[in-house]
Amino acid sequence: MNWISFIGLLRDIYGPTLPDLNRFQQRGLLAVKIGQTFALRIDFLGEEKCRHLAKLYRSTTAIPPEDMEALLRRYCSPEWHLSFGHIEKRPLAAASVGQVHRAILKDGRPVVIKMIKSDFKKRFVSDVRRLKKLMRLATFLYPKLGRVADPVGILEHIEEYTLAELDLRNEVAHARHLQHLREQHAHWPMLEPLRFPHIYEELSGENVLVMECLEGKTFDELLEAGQLPYEELLKLFLVHGAYMFGMGVFHGDLHPGNIIWQNGLIYFVDTGALSRVSEQFRLGLFEFFEGLALDDYQVSALAIHKMSRCKLPRSQWLEFERRFMELYDGFSGKTVSEVSLTRQMMRTIQLAVHSGMEFERGMYPIIKSLMYLDGMVLKCNPRAVLMRDMRSHLATFKHHFAQPANDETMESKTSALVSVN
Repeated sequence: MNWISFIGLLRDIYGPTLPDLNRFQQRGLLAVKIGQTFALRIDFLGEEKCRHLAKLYRSTTAIPPEDMEALLRRYCSPEWHLSFGHIEKRPLAAASVGQVHRAILKDGRPVVIKMIKSDFKKRFVSDVRRLKKLMRLATFLYPKLGRVADPVGILEHIEEYTLAELDLRNEVAHARHLQHLREQHAHWPMLEPLRFPHIYEELSGENVLVMECLEGKTFDELLEAGQLPYEELLKLFLVHGAYMFGMGVFHGDLHPGNIIWQNGLIYFVDTGALSRVSEQFRLGLFEFFEGLALDDYQVSALAIHKMSRCKLPRSQWLEFERRFMELYDGFSGKTVSEVSLTRQMMRTIQLAVHSGMEFERGMYPIIKSLMYLDGMVLKCNPRAVLMRDMRSHLATFKHHFAQPANDETMESKTSALVSVN
């Protein structure tokens, strides 16, 4: 991406009309990642534009696959191929940076092979390096830009998590870590239906991952066919809530295509992105949603303030509280089709930021999760009153989550989130 493309990208994002998402993908991986990042920034972009940009979290154009045999020759040794009886040439799925193929191991076990497409990493790194130079020059000439939007910091964040996703060893490590946390908290009833597919680590590496082939359907497929029971979707909320509220570490890209339902069990796949929030944020987040579920909006307002890195003076707090109560006036008992939880959360954060609060980066993966979950409920059961449906689980949640995580959990969080070099 050169400076002309980047200016065109900014014009699309900040312009008066909704941007052309196909044009984002034509500009390359960095442009898509920038668009995805801005989709979460309701604090300075309009809500309609954020929701439109959020569509970039799912492919908007058909992505042609690359030559599977050429990729495997490039990435794998001759000995690696001896482990397989058959590999299908036609991909099961193809995304912007990778593709997936069915295969059979020599002993007859069905697997899938995920591989990174060629040259994506090299082009992405080159684009980021070029754009960071441009942003450093821009912030030197216009210092206020650095204080208000921190464009270099945003680019460094995009670079960090995208390179982590492009290294499939991180997906292996994150899956192992999430599974370890599930085993560590096996006494939590809400985690009972969660499973992880077996990954053949000895056959996996930076550019190739070999995983057990699951015969179930993705939540995406079930939702499109109208076959996902609402009760199963609530199970997903409880599972994801256990990680967000109870552990502060969670699947960072839990869209419906990354969840497989098989024989009543929920499988997490595509764990390349792992997100975390601080202990203060984790506890405040639970209290916020607890207040919403119980229609106690004063508790929710206090919880938002608790999550902020800086505390408001009394006069500003009273003004925030007044406007918060106005925002949630009439929220109680509303169905997801009447009031979107994502929209309400985005407006809440916008109000908080404009009132003087500051939040850690972990806030934005939370909003992304809400976008996914909210969209699933809307497709599955548009008449659901989601927060009311969560009330019956509050006692269990509170017993397990409203307390500091133990030292072993905190230590394992930190160690597992270090990307593989």
